[in-house]
Amino acid sequence: MSNQPACKFKIGLITATIWNNDGFHSVDFSRGYKTAEGEWRSSGSFAHNDLLNVAKCAERAEKWIARQRAMDSQ
Repeated sequence: MSNQPACKFKIGLITATIWNNDGFHSVDFSRGYKTAEGEWRSSGSFAHNDLLNVAKCAERAEKWIARQRAMDSQ
């Protein structure tokens, strides 16, 4: 297992991070936001207007993982 993500997709403030755990892929979703002090942080909580970008990131992650599996099976 690597400490580095296999791939990342970002749409707006939403990021999908794909991890390769010895052939098993997992995906983390996060939303970036700025604190009152101007520091960037991330959260796993999403507002209604974030959900379309979460869905789009999920679709891109699924396609990326499917391509990886197809390449691995060749």
